[in-house]
Amino acid sequence: MRTLFHNHLVQKSFWCMSAATILWSGLHLPAAQAASMGTQSPQASVSSKTDVIPTDKAALLSARRELYEQISAATGIPWFRFAAIDQYERTVAKKSKTAPQHLTKLTGITIPPPLWSGPLNPDQEDTSPQSISFFGGFGSDGSGDGRADPGSDADVLYSMARHLLHYGQSSSDFSIAIWEYYHNGRASQRINQFAKLYEHFGRLDLSGNAFPLPLGNTYAYRSTWGTGRSWGGARIHEGTDLFTPHGTPVRSTCYGIVETKGWNRYGGWRIGIRDIDNRYHYYAHLTGYDKKLAQGDIVQPGQTIGWVGSSGYGSPGTQGKFPPHLHFGIYKDRGITEWAFDPYPLLKQWENQEYRARRNKNK
Repeated sequence: MRTLFHNHLVQKSFWCMSAATILWSGLHLPAAQAASMGTQSPQASVSSKTDVIPTDKAALLSARRELYEQISAATGIPWFRFAAIDQYERTVAKKSKTAPQHLTKLTGITIPPPLWSGPLNPDQEDTSPQSISFFGGFGSDGSGDGRADPGSDADVLYSMARHLLHYGQSSSDFSIAIWEYYHNGRASQRINQFAKLYEHFGRLDLSGNAFPLPLGNTYAYRSTWGTGRSWGGARIHEGTDLFTPHGTPVRSTCYGIVETKGWNRYGGWRIGIRDIDNRYHYYAHLTGYDKKLAQGDIVQPGQTIGWVGSSGYGSPGTQGKFPPHLHFGIYKDRGITEWAFDPYPLLKQWENQEYRARRNKNK
């Protein structure tokens, strides 16, 4: 659970300000934009609820993008920042067996009742903007229906926008605002990474993967998950080994950001890439990297990121303690912990998909 309440009690004076005061005062919006908005309600153009949640992926993403852009137009906050927060919440949320949130809301953002209504509010289901403001709550009316409903996509995103506007509009202001909301450095890092990806590609759909090696008959692999390892102490193998000749290109399996790059005494020269689903793709035992690639750079599926080697099991530069191969692993971040899972099924899936795409292209 986020450690938020003490921070929001300190900020009570801010939350007691009306939404109109914050938006239309011109303190946080560009002057020209504030002037053009006049005194009209900012919520008027934002739907309070989504009557039907699209089931088609393209339609769903289009509806989300439209919602982000509506709130962006009202607040001046770039759409990709809302998308990044939403996506982060979606990746760390626990799956509900009773009432899946995606069936009732476009967004995945959930604000706990004590934070939404105010920790001292006797009515933890309060939807009155006035009483919520009085008790220092987070909730605001973003749809213009006179209610601050935590089940409304517009209200939730608008309330988040008010929080972000309190800190400013720059990227560093955004980082501070995210830290103050989650009090979690990992959350701040992930959300900034997602925002960077969305801004770079200009779209929400960043699905699509590639096999980490060029397709062909020069490699061999099988499921090696959980097998024992002795170097450096007793441990299990958290990944799949793909054996292939020294110098074979290693490719990014996803759209993502280079999170780590350098030496690891187990993995040798290794690189780690974070994708939009909050999965960390780990490539180890490399002989070297693409020289143009740096930490923080954006990559896409199939892009060469390095070459297969036999580095590792020692101090920086150690080579040749085992046959050349690529160790590939995937780790899932759930907000507090990050855990590994067997990548073998995904590798087979990506390999088969790429073969099918090649055959279809050649027809």
